[in-house]
Amino acid sequence: MSIQSHLAELERKHRALEDEISDALTHLSTDDLKIAELKRRKLQVKDEIERLKHDTSMSVH
Repeated sequence: MSIQSHLAELERKHRALEDEISDALTHLSTDDLKIAELKRRKLQVKDEIERLKHDTSMSVH
């Protein structure tokens, strides 16, 4: 998988997690642990996106 396609997949996953968190917050039955887990996963994906972008920009120079 190319870096660009991997980045695109991570960005898609990040948006999906945003949507899932938004949905969970609108349903009062969702527990706080579930929301915290979703936010943790979203942050991990964001960190991976930033790392790949940084690595890509460093390899260009």
